[in-house]
Amino acid sequence: MTALYIDIETIPAQRPDVLEAIRASKQAELEVALAAVKAPGNYGAEAAEKWMLDKGHAQISALNCAFEADVDEAYRKTSFDGAFGQVCVIGYAVNGEAPQYVRADDLTASGEVALLEAFSCALTDLIPANEVFTTVVVGHNVVGFDLRFLVQRYIVNRVRPHAIIARASQAKPWESDKVFDTMVQWGGSGAKPGGSLDKLCKALSIPSPKGAIDGSKVWDFVKAGQIEAVAEYCAKDVAATRAVHQRMTFAA
Repeated sequence: MTALYIDIETIPAQRPDVLEAIRASKQAELEVALAAVKAPGNYGAEAAEKWMLDKGHAQISALNCAFEADVDEAYRKTSFDGAFGQVCVIGYAVNGEAPQYVRADDLTASGEVALLEAFSCALTDLIPANEVFTTVVVGHNVVGFDLRFLVQRYIVNRVRPHAIIARASQAKPWESDKVFDTMVQWGGSGAKPGGSLDKLCKALSIPSPKGAIDGSKVWDFVKAGQIEAVAEYCAKDVAATRAVHQRMTFAA
C-alpha cells in the first residue's frame, strides 16, 4: 500500500469583502457594548455622572482600544475556515521519499488555483494510476482539518481534487486503509483527540518540527514575505508525521 503524507498551512481570507463584513460585525458588537456602559440604576443623577467620569469613560476607552484587536482576532480565525481562508503551502511525501511542497507566492485567488492544480499534478506524477485506490493519506488531524479544508478550497476555486484526496476526504475516520489520522488513531475510538503533533513527537522521542514557526505564526511570516520559511516548516511537519505514523504502525 502506498502512503501519502500531507500537511497544509493556511492563511486568513484574502477577500476584502470578508474583512469588511468582519469589521461591520465587530462594529455592531462594539456599539451594543458601548450603549451598555451605564451607571447602576439605583444611582442618582449626580452619582451617575461621577460614575461615568470615574469608571464609565475608562470602560468606553477600553472597548474602543480593543476594537482593532478584536477585528484582527476574528479575521485570523478565517484561516481555520475553508469557506474563506486560503491554502498557502501543501507539504507532501510518498512513502519514504523526501518531503516536498508547493507554495503560493501569489496570495490572490488565481495563486491558490495554481497551488491546488500544482499539487494535483504532483500526485499524478508521483503515484501511478493503478495505485490511486490503494493509497492511504496520512496526516495529523488530517480528517478534521487538512482534507476538509483542501476539498472546500478545491470546490470554492472550481478545481476538481485529485482522486486520492477526494477518496480520503470521504472516508470514515476509522477506515485506515483510506486515511490514517495520527491524532484520531492515538486517541482511539470514542476517546478524546490524541493531542498535538508536538505532544506525540515528545511522547515517542521524535524531534518536534516546532521551532520559530508554529501554526499560530504562519500568517505573520507570510505577511513578512517569508513563505519559504513556512514551506520548510510544513515539510518538517510532514517528516514528523511520517515518523509518528511509522512508530504507531510498528514500521520503524
